[in-house]
Amino acid sequence: MAAARYDAEKGGRKWEGEREVEVPAVAVAQYPQREGEREWVPWVVPTVVVANIVVFAVAMYVNNCPSHASSPRGGRRGGACVAGFLRRFSFQPLSENPLLGPSSATLQKLGALVWDKVVHQHQGWRLVTCIWLHAGVVHLLANMLSLVLIGLRLEQQFGYMRIGVIYLVSGVGGSILSSLFIRNNISVGASGALFGLLGAMLSELFTNWTIYTNKAAALVTLLIVIAINLAIGILPHVDNFAHIGGFLTGFLLGFIFLMRPHYGWMQRYVLPSSVKYASKKYLAYQWILLAVASILAVIGFAVGLSMLFRGVNANERCQWCHYLSCIPTSRWSCGN
Repeated sequence: MAAARYDAEKGGRKWEGEREVEVPAVAVAQYPQREGEREWVPWVVPTVVVANIVVFAVAMYVNNCPSHASSPRGGRRGGACVAGFLRRFSFQPLSENPLLGPSSATLQKLGALVWDKVVHQHQGWRLVTCIWLHAGVVHLLANMLSLVLIGLRLEQQFGYMRIGVIYLVSGVGGSILSSLFIRNNISVGASGALFGLLGAMLSELFTNWTIYTNKAAALVTLLIVIAINLAIGILPHVDNFAHIGGFLTGFLLGFIFLMRPHYGWMQRYVLPSSVKYASKKYLAYQWILLAVASILAVIGFAVGLSMLFRGVNANERCQWCHYLSCIPTSRWSCGN
């Protein structure tokens, strides 16, 4: 006799003799070997948050705004250092950095993403280091709050290894796409990595479609969140190419790393002991999505890195793509 449908995360029903009884979520969670349902204790996301804060503090120490402001050629033209009581940790003048942070020169020194240095000076490591730098306190707080809200839940569900890989690789994917389109500005921040987690959430919903209830509501909600964040990226001085590159990377990696057992396989825990369940753990479409995503991810990184280190300007290959990062209006211009 088949068991009644149950939600993989909230419990369900089972049969005892001729009676159908409720199975609470706590009881369901006690069944052994339920891969994909283990509740992990997150530590990678908190560690990343702390690391970003420490790196920002180091950047402010190296920046040492008062020493530049007192220089004959220093920053007094733009005003005095902000929060001078912090001494060498004080911020650059607001006219130079309205986000309350260090100077562009300091960010470049510490590993900001600069196209010329990556391509002509072979400093490919900047594709990684820029993920850990932030332009200011406002930038840092916004990204870390987003990371906590998104990352903690994902790490609890899927573990530190998979979420850590998606975060880091998505950040690099965002850096690659940013470098292909933006040449005249530096880029810093964890936004590409964060958008990678958003992309992974979307692909995880698709590949694990059978285990979710209220599928339409979950999909619409997630798409709205993603659309709003990408829409913000079309404002000037926001590197939306890093957002898009990170999102696409995370979307593909979600199919690869976040595949979970399908609903039918999970249901075997509430079947009577006399019923043998022979279905495979994963469905065919899940394996197909994994294979296609793996191929596209490898091709995407290979092509992107090849174009980058050959100095290809992607704007010449796509005349309209610059609108993905900034749309000029009567209120602002996008610059170069």
